[in-house]
Amino acid sequence: QFQVTRERIRQIEAKALRKMRHPTRIRKLEGFIELPM
Repeated sequence: QFQVTRERIRQIEAKALRKMRHPTRIRKLEGFIELPM
């Protein structure tokens, strides 16, 4: 079991989502995952 709070998990998730939404990363991921159009 992870010794982290729900708030910390929420922050990590939000940070990860922001990174994934970054245009340069999205372009790199286009060939890796199929994005719904």
